[in-house]
Amino acid sequence: MAAPQIEHGFVSANGLRFHVASCEAEPGSDRLALFLHGFPEFSLSWREQLPLLARLGYKAWAPDLRGYGKTDRPPAVQDYAIEKLLDDVSGLIAASGARETLLVGHDWGGIVAWYFAMRRPAEIARLCIMNLPHPACMERALRGRQILRSWYALFFQIPWLPERLMAAGDYRAVREAFLGMAVDKSRFPSELLRAYRDNAAHPGALTAMINYYRALVRGGSRRQRALGYPKIETPTLMIWGEKDSALGIETSHGTEAHVSDLTLRYLPNVSHWVQQEAPGKVNAMLEAWLLGKPVPQAWEIA
Repeated sequence: MAAPQIEHGFVSANGLRFHVASCEAEPGSDRLALFLHGFPEFSLSWREQLPLLARLGYKAWAPDLRGYGKTDRPPAVQDYAIEKLLDDVSGLIAASGARETLLVGHDWGGIVAWYFAMRRPAEIARLCIMNLPHPACMERALRGRQILRSWYALFFQIPWLPERLMAAGDYRAVREAFLGMAVDKSRFPSELLRAYRDNAAHPGALTAMINYYRALVRGGSRRQRALGYPKIETPTLMIWGEKDSALGIETSHGTEAHVSDLTLRYLPNVSHWVQQEAPGKVNAMLEAWLLGKPVPQAWEIA
């Protein structure tokens, strides 16, 4: 049987039009796998996972998050408040018509996914997080060395200058975000880097992407902290590339205190871009977990 093909379309949700990369082996599935990408990515980052989830019987959706790619780009910083991002996820789930949802998030998508699992647990059946710490673990880590790794989040608070620097040299900083961090740089060929460059070059895209950080630092984190961090009861798979130069491995430690049903797997010699750099191992772990089989360790996967 031929692998399910990725298709592209638009979905209206929460007052916005979202571009969605989708994959479905048989039309009409009532199980949704919703993939949330990170910075400075877009839906393309899930190209290796969408066919897997379709083969497992899911309607697999990877939207360009608000402000990214071909999705609508609201103009103001407050348009990227975490609460609005949660509303986007709820709106996409509702638009899918699914009765059951697997939520998968990497990087910024992981931030949204963690908070969604805490604030709206009834809307998802399973949670998968890739290279993004639980907010409580991140707060603890920021009191140590992680604050030095997260310097860019503070730099992004400056008006217009971050956009100017990221666009310099034909968006060199966007390309270097991948090549500079990747361990296996062959996973990021020139045509893929060009796609990420073109994504960032859409008018207003860089400002929208950076506004996620501005909204979080200017009150989003504080509001969520005030609500507390209830223990997540949703079954959760966490996959972590150990060679993440943006997020130290110590930020993943202690996650079990905040998640009742946690499966955590580390991938040695894999960078922050875990699902793109090691898709075979990530997919093997994800498939085993979804099928109720023992989730292999990285060294057990050929």
